[in-house]
Amino acid sequence: MVIKKDEEKVEKEIKKDIPKEPELTDLPGIGPAVAAKLENAGVFDMMSLAVMSPASLSDAAGVSSAVARKAIQAARNMLKLGFTDGVEFAQRRVNISYITTGSKNIDELLGGKGIESRAITEAFGAYGSGKTQLGLTLAVNTQLPVEKGGANGKAVFIDTEGTFRPSRIKQIAEHIGANPEKILKNILVARAFNSDHQILLLEKITEMIRSGENIKLVIIDSLTAHFRAEFAGRGQLADRQQKLNRYMHDLMKLSETHNLAVYVTNQVMANPAQLFGDPTTAIGGNIVGHASTYRMYLRRGKQGSRVAKLIDSPNLPDNECMFFVTSDGVVDKA
Repeated sequence: MVIKKDEEKVEKEIKKDIPKEPELTDLPGIGPAVAAKLENAGVFDMMSLAVMSPASLSDAAGVSSAVARKAIQAARNMLKLGFTDGVEFAQRRVNISYITTGSKNIDELLGGKGIESRAITEAFGAYGSGKTQLGLTLAVNTQLPVEKGGANGKAVFIDTEGTFRPSRIKQIAEHIGANPEKILKNILVARAFNSDHQILLLEKITEMIRSGENIKLVIIDSLTAHFRAEFAGRGQLADRQQKLNRYMHDLMKLSETHNLAVYVTNQVMANPAQLFGDPTTAIGGNIVGHASTYRMYLRRGKQGSRVAKLIDSPNLPDNECMFFVTSDGVVDKA
């Protein structure tokens, strides 16, 4: 009995030393009723509020623009959303996590450890190039311990094309010696039926993280399928790009706020103006290109192989590598 009381006392002391996370109700003018309105509008944390404009906060919460400005300024001050020197910024990046792709060749292409958190990794290519297979392999590998190349967390799979196959997940899980049922349990799947539903699912991810889900990876397969189908023709191109731009920025914010890795697949088209060389071009134009941290072009190679070419990266040179898609997932050798 005495031991139990001592343990409770130690736990209380530890909790006292841990700094309390600021909440929305800590801000001036934001009471429980206003906080509830904000949560209904998809604003759950201090960062989401801090990056809002006074007009959008005023509309969402039903408060005056003066109160909205004051709350936003207070949130920014609490989170210290200003400039920092390079040394402090480097210290912030210490908690970046990495997830192995299953192929050492692709891991090396991406810097040596696989895809990273707080970044969007895009893979585009024709059908059969291995985009979805890479996503399924990542969904399994994210559950591995950190020392084995995983992030020790769950994966979210937003399926826009009906490509998610539990039987495939089981094959890949058996290859790494994991329990297939446990692996499947830790992959949260949602079938998006249109672009609005796809956008809504990002808000659901925030809600799940807030409710305690240990999500470390978000996979979207594919990113542009619904946008491409719903906005057909040149007359709707501007509307499509605007909506896609907003979606990409929401994805970036989600990744940065919750320290998640994001992997998206993208469809392609043949550029008729390309007279020489490979005419394959990614859908989404410069909007998707600028928003993606790492871009890979996947294509079929010789003798059943696939080729991954790094097109864009903030810190790595353009390069390419070979990999294979087998029953074990994405691997270096067939």
